[in-house]
Amino acid sequence: MNQHTGGPANERYPTLHAQLTGFLSDVELDGVKATGERLVEAAGGIDALPDYKVMVAYGGGKDSTYVVAFVRAVQLHLALNFGRTFTLRVANMRHAGVPRAVMENIDRVYRALGLLDDDRAELLTIDHTLVRPFHVDLPLPEHLIEINRVDVLMNGHRAAGDGRPTFCNSCNLAVADFYGRAAWFDGGVDVVMTGDSRREQLLYSAWIMRLAKASGVDVQECRTMGFRGILLALRGIGDTYFRELFGDDSESELAEREVSTGDRSMQPQFISVYDLVSYRVHDHWDLIVDFLGFQFDELAFSFSESDCANPGLMAHLRALRAEFVQGRTYDEGLAEYLELAEELMHKKEMPQNLVDLALGRYDTAEKRLHRRKLSDAFAREAFGLSEEALVAMVFSPFTDRGARLAAFLERCHPDRADAADRIHAVLGADGAADDETAAWLRGVSGLGLTHLRTLYTSSLVDFAAPGTIISRVRAGDPHKYHVATIDPASGAPATELISGR
Repeated sequence: MNQHTGGPANERYPTLHAQLTGFLSDVELDGVKATGERLVEAAGGIDALPDYKVMVAYGGGKDSTYVVAFVRAVQLHLALNFGRTFTLRVANMRHAGVPRAVMENIDRVYRALGLLDDDRAELLTIDHTLVRPFHVDLPLPEHLIEINRVDVLMNGHRAAGDGRPTFCNSCNLAVADFYGRAAWFDGGVDVVMTGDSRREQLLYSAWIMRLAKASGVDVQECRTMGFRGILLALRGIGDTYFRELFGDDSESELAEREVSTGDRSMQPQFISVYDLVSYRVHDHWDLIVDFLGFQFDELAFSFSESDCANPGLMAHLRALRAEFVQGRTYDEGLAEYLELAEELMHKKEMPQNLVDLALGRYDTAEKRLHRRKLSDAFAREAFGLSEEALVAMVFSPFTDRGARLAAFLERCHPDRADAADRIHAVLGADGAADDETAAWLRGVSGLGLTHLRTLYTSSLVDFAAPGTIISRVRAGDPHKYHVATIDPASGAPATELISGR
């Protein structure tokens, strides 16, 4: 672990500072100075800076890349002008949906910013409970891959493969856990720098507290505890969420997904750079692409950020649902997801060239087939999931005591159509012994019997009703859109609210 030693500026700092600030506008340079002044004041003066630690959470996408570069510029500015600066902790979180291209982008950014061998930089990779110094070739722990795989399947079966519940709900709780671990690791940090506006932070906090209150959490106490209170509220939400997903008696699943809440003795301050900079990527395209070496990878860049490949899988699931569940075509389902994706990209003010890049990857039959193959390969490599398991997930044949099982077998596994009673018996309360059927179920779903039996006694989520925390989470999620579709029963035009990223 690199430790901050104080002292005069590193001999490379003048060159790095000149290179980096050469890509910043006058407004951004003023923002660098203002942020430096704020940090000096918060630290208690220039002489206290050597013992001050500032953290940036780095997802590996284009937006968080800019925040890392901006805070690095502040660090260099203080070192060159005052001979003292803070330690910069940059922490990146990984999960199974993060392809190698993201780590390669992070590595290029660190190299361009001179962070890899700087004793004033702590570069951490956090893989759930495992915290290690960053290295581009760090293997993802098998245990984490298994947690992510099971979460995708359990969420996906409850939500019929709808994008956000399937991939983002558990992941968002894992992000909260990541913040707790990153901010309090090895003595903790004094400040967390964020690109979120104060308004965004307040809206997010209010949403969390509403969910927490509905989950039985004492939100009044949480509100008095700052950042740690937010994490405690999220721990309560997570406990309710995973009990709903896995059952009250699933202690191992609940324990390994519990949100870390840090240490009561240290309370990091949040400082936003939002009002000091522009977040439109085309305003600093040269910085991100030319200087930092950021690449918009075919998998890692999908429709919103460029930090994981799950959005591409969301489109794939929508298309599989149209093909296998609704008896339409794969391309029809894909077109519906692209309608959502385009709306989300415009809401996020993505530049038109990136919108065109994302949508252009689907604009011919050959490209759509290529994307399907890429998605299929990524699902297998990242999550160990075959197309057969994804189709089972979007069909959700095991929930509601197997209400859709007969239709699933008839359409997808006609050779098993006469086995419905045996499958019901294996999944039911008695858990009839049938090794051959149990093995087939594991193969076709990707889940073991314990989880399949949990699904059997659970319901397919009704997103129009507030009866489950899964539906309440999606109700407050802005990443959804009514798309034009076809009612598979009548063939008439219809609209459907779907979510994604």
